[in-house]
Amino acid sequence: RAGAVVCRSAKMSFPKYEPSPLATLPSTLDPAEYNVSPEARKAQAERLAIRSRLKREYLLQYNDPKRQGLIEDPALLRWTYARSANIYPNFRPTPKTSLLGALFGMGPLLFWFYVFKTDRDRKEKLIQEGKLDRTWNISY
Repeated sequence: RAGAVVCRSAKMSFPKYEPSPLATLPSTLDPAEYNVSPEARKAQAERLAIRSRLKREYLLQYNDPKRQGLIEDPALLRWTYARSANIYPNFRPTPKTSLLGALFGMGPLLFWFYVFKTDRDRKEKLIQEGKLDRTWNISY
């Protein structure tokens, strides 16, 4: 018959995959994808259940026609609090943070001290030499 598909064998055999030295192993062929312990499967199922419950709660709040205010995400609130308002318990001093603190803390002060001091010294030198025009200056 024309156009008919004939299945010759129930089991097809594929050649064994050999990874190329220049390419990574596809995720579908990764043994860790399939050889998962029952404990890991249970943990994945629990995480999926938590995610789906949170997603359902969010969608119920989001699609509520009588919604008045903002939808608050507790995980986002915890993350924001840990990032901004609760810095010191989570802060680890390192040489990099110490140098950055000194640079941004003392750097501007030293810069402006240098600018004002050199400008004042330049004007003082011009005044002593009599080269500065001070016709309208009252304060100095």
